[in-house]
Amino acid sequence: MARLTPLHEASHDAIEQLLDDAFGRDRHGRTAYRLRIGAEPDAALSFAAFEGEALVGTLQSWPIALVSADGEGTPLVLVGPVAVAPGRQGTGIGRAMMQAMLAAADARQEPALTLIGDPDYYGRLFGFTAMATGGWTLPGPWEPHRLLARIRPGIALPAVGRLAPARALSPAES
Repeated sequence: MARLTPLHEASHDAIEQLLDDAFGRDRHGRTAYRLRIGAEPDAALSFAAFEGEALVGTLQSWPIALVSADGEGTPLVLVGPVAVAPGRQGTGIGRAMMQAMLAAADARQEPALTLIGDPDYYGRLFGFTAMATGGWTLPGPWEPHRLLARIRPGIALPAVGRLAPARALSPAES
């Protein structure tokens, strides 16, 4: 099984190569990249997976905002990309990284996580759903059924709003 470490233990170049291998070199045009502008991954919620010295997986989590119609911003965490080396996909590396991230998010009582992904996979295994995201928009194309959230019980998020980079939050909100 892969050894999980904080993301910063992997080199930037190795991370970028893994992401290119997993998603292609054109990945920077995806909508999720627009949400990450100007941000650094959340160190406590981002992981690398190694087999020996080889980087075989990464999971990055990013601070973003849900901005309501009145301009009020709610901090959220965008999970992803979750990347596993093509030759190692289907071996549990992605699941292990997700479980580590969820444990860390639960430990710090993170109110809400969101991601763009397969609703069957992320719903069945990790509790993400599209139930709260139907009125949310993104800065680019997306498939609404793939915009998912995992919201801690007792937390109410705006039903309508747009996801934006974290810089949309005022300093007091971030």
